[in-house]
Amino acid sequence: MGTAPIRVGLSTASVWPQSATAGFRLAAELGYDGVEVMVWADPISQDPAALGRRSRQTGVPVLAVHAPCLLITQRIWSPRPEERLRRSVLAAQDLGASTVVVHPPFRWQKRYAEGFVELVAELEDSSGIAVAVENMFPVRRFGGELSAFHPSIDPTDVGHRNYTLDLSHTAAAGVDAVELARRMGANLTHLHLADGTGAPRDEHLVPGRGTQPCAEVCASVAAAGSTGQVVVEINTRRARGQAERAEDLREALRFARLHLGQRPPTADDRTTAP
Repeated sequence: MGTAPIRVGLSTASVWPQSATAGFRLAAELGYDGVEVMVWADPISQDPAALGRRSRQTGVPVLAVHAPCLLITQRIWSPRPEERLRRSVLAAQDLGASTVVVHPPFRWQKRYAEGFVELVAELEDSSGIAVAVENMFPVRRFGGELSAFHPSIDPTDVGHRNYTLDLSHTAAAGVDAVELARRMGANLTHLHLADGTGAPRDEHLVPGRGTQPCAEVCASVAAAGSTGQVVVEINTRRARGQAERAEDLREALRFARLHLGQRPPTADDRTTAP
């Protein structure tokens, strides 16, 4: 897969409740290689032309587009999930991004679920964009678990050409992240780098602050010679101001670069090692 280093991007979701514009600006300031645009309520995130302007203004490329898959984004672009995914691929093409991240269908999206595998393959064939299907997590209630996704939270149960591995989701699901990465194999083209404690919720902690094998997964991705992407997707909404948000994002970037083998360890790394 060549010798070019894996690019480390920043998800614009990492700056919420600020806008995608803030994501581009912080990515530039902190030295990220690009951004993943989370398409959601932020109007800028829904406008490829505006995103292109932000990219040119900051010099930060768009590495990936995250399709609007959340419950709160079910009306963005179209009420039809097929159309939202198609629009995401078109946006990626317009922005020069190589990847679209998408969740498996919800169980109640029956028509979409029935044709999902074929739709993903068709879009990849026609666009050249990798449509990387992401692992999810169940809802835990009353001592049991309930999956909202069809056929399951694990996209390897179906099989796709490209996968996104999310380490906050493996924590919430109680899934062995190293084993899931092994099953994804060479098809693991996109990594959402975050952490979690195993709590029954999507925590998206700074890597190294939870229990997930973030360092091991990064090292394995690098050792495999991947030309995919590692994207920091952490929760900074409780940051007490912009300086604290920036420091969390800086720490996550340092972690990624260190464990991808892109820079030598320092004294600071030894004091904050997972």
